[in-house]
Formats: sequence, structure tokens, C-alpha cells
Amino acid sequence: MKKDKSRPALIKWWEGYSACLDLTNPIAMEWLRGQLKDVQNKYGVDGFKFDAGDFDFYCSGSPFYPNDETTTSGPLQAEIYGKLGAEFQFNEFRAGWKNGNQPLAQRLQDKGFSWDDLKLLVPDMLSAGLIGHPFTCPDMIGGGLLSTFENIDISKFDQELMVRSAQLQALMPMMQFSVAPWRVLDEKHLNYVREAALLHTKMGDLISELAQKAAKDGEPIVRHLEYAFPQQ
Repeated sequence: MKKDKSRPALIKWWEGYSACLDLTNPIAMEWLRGQLKDVQNKYGVDGFKFDAGDFDFYCSGSPFYPNDETTTSGPLQAEIYGKLGAEFQFNEFRAGWKNGNQPLAQRLQDKGFSWDDLKLLVPDMLSAGLIGHPFTCPDMIGGGLLSTFENIDISKFDQELMVRSAQLQALMPMMQFSVAPWRVLDEKHLNYVREAALLHTKMGDLISELAQKAAKDGEPIVRHLEYAFPQQ
């Protein structure tokens, strides 16, 4: 069925609906840039989380897009989205295309709150750095899925998993919590998480130094031992 390009492209997003912009259109791009700059000027916002940008929202066959019938719309939208984000000193992305070695904080895709997903964190961080995204951010501590904390039964909540997630991310470039730890942890487990966060703070100067170095040479911040000490 041919798409009606005169109608707005709407998509269900979180608890409501959002409109998709065609970032290949200079007018749309300038409008979005202006909105973001206006928020910064009015409220002193440092930067933005540029969420979504996933290919399947835009590619051929999507019910919302594309503005043409080719399969290139998804990657192109993601590429332009990244270029916009690079204009802001503080940014975060979870999807990207052809924006390696750019000043973009690239977060891993959402992970569930499980031991199996926790095992993926280190190899995924290493892989992201090797393909050209040194400023990689893990998924949120506690997992990136809202459903994890809906109608939660604290008595059955895996507190050790939350602790291990925080400890694992303490020496990574960034730490983000999906839920306030004191809402789901008892005092004992909360102290462990607090120690992990304080360790991250203590290592802040070194992490910043590694980030500055990565900005110059493009080398990963999180590295395999083999990368740092070849054949040892």
C-alpha cells in the first residue's frame, strides 16, 4: 500500500504518541535543532539523551515511514541524528550509523534484569569500543526495561543482582541507575551499591583522562587484556 506522505508519521512511544521527523528535510532538522537550543537557553540544560533512532522505525516496510520506498531511510536517519547530537557537548545515543570515532556517548541496547544479560555487559562493551565507539555507556544498572519495576514485589527482588550490576559498572566510563537503589534495596545491599558508586567517583579523574585520550586517538576506553598486553 502506498504511503500518504501528506499525513504525519505517528508512533506509539512509552505512555503516549510521538511524531517522527524526516531529518533529511533541512526545515525539519533546523526546527529540531532550534527547539533543543531553546531549551538550553531557557533552562540551562547541558545536553540531551537522543533516544530511539532505531532503523526499524524508518526503514522500508515501517508503518510510519519512509519518505521514499527505498531501504536506506533507516540508516540515513540514524546517521543524521548522530550528526545533530555531536553539536551538543553532552549527549547520549543508543542507535547509530556511520558515526564511529565521533564525540558521541553510545549506550548499549536495553538489557533485561537478569544474570544472563549481566554476562553480556563486558563483551558488549569491549565490542563497541573495537568497532569505533570509545565513549560507550553500559545499559542502566537494574536493566533498561521499565517492566522490571512495574508492580514489583520487594520481597522477591534479586538484590544481589542489583549489587553485582553496580559493581561491574563502577570502573566503566559511565554509571546510570534505572531505579533509585534505596527504593528496592535493604541497608546491607544499599551500602554495597553506594561503595560501587563512590569507587566510580574516586576513579573519575582517570576515566576522564582516558576519555580525553580516546578523543585524540580513537582507542577504546574499555579494552581486552589482549588489546592492552598483546601476546602476554
